[in-house]
Amino acid sequence: MAEGEEPALFTKVTVYSLLACVAQFAVGFGFAQKCGNKCSAVDRWVLVWLFYDAIVHFTLEGPFVYMSLVGNVATSDGLLAELWKEYGKADERWLYSDPTIVSLELLTVVLDGTLALLLVYAIIKDKHYRHFVQITLCVCELYGGWMTFCPDWLIGSPNLDTSNWLYLWVYLVFFNGIWVVVPGLLLLQSWRDLRRMHQYPKKKNR
Repeated sequence: MAEGEEPALFTKVTVYSLLACVAQFAVGFGFAQKCGNKCSAVDRWVLVWLFYDAIVHFTLEGPFVYMSLVGNVATSDGLLAELWKEYGKADERWLYSDPTIVSLELLTVVLDGTLALLLVYAIIKDKHYRHFVQITLCVCELYGGWMTFCPDWLIGSPNLDTSNWLYLWVYLVFFNGIWVVVPGLLLLQSWRDLRRMHQYPKKKNR
C-alpha cells in the first residue's frame, strides 16, 4: 500500500465475517423450521431469533471470552480471532480485553445463551414459564447493550470508529441494534400475551 493511502475497507476477512453472520442466521432458521413445525408462524420467527441468538453467544462470543481471558484478540490467531479483529476496527475495546466488555460477555455467554435455549424449549413445549424466561432474557440483552456502549459514550466514544458507513451502520448500529430491536419486540409480545391471559379468565367468569 502506498504511503498515505487509506487501507481497503472491504477485505477477504470483511467478506468472510459477513458471510459467517449470514451462515449463523441460516443455521438458526433451519433449526427453527425443524423444531418449531407445530408452533405458530410468529413463534417460529421467535425461534429463528433464539437459535441465532444462542449460536452467536456460544460460537462467536464464547471464543471471544476465552481469547480475552488467556490473552487478547489482538495477539490471537485463527479464523475467529480474525473475525473479532475485523469488528475491532469499529470498536477497539474488543481487541484488548476491556474489563467491562469481557465481564458483560461472560454474563452474555453463560446466562443469555442458556436462557435462549431454555426459552426455545419453553416455546416448543408450551411451558407456563415461557414469558418469565422471555422477559428475563430480553432485559439481560438490553442491559448488555446499554452497558456495552454507555460507558464509552460518557467519555466521548474514544474507542469507536464511525468514520465510514461500514463501521458505523453495519458493525456498530446494525449488529448491535438488532439486540435492541428484537428484545424490545419480544417484550411487547410478552406484555400483550400476559394481558390477554389476565383478561380471559375474567371474561370467562362473567
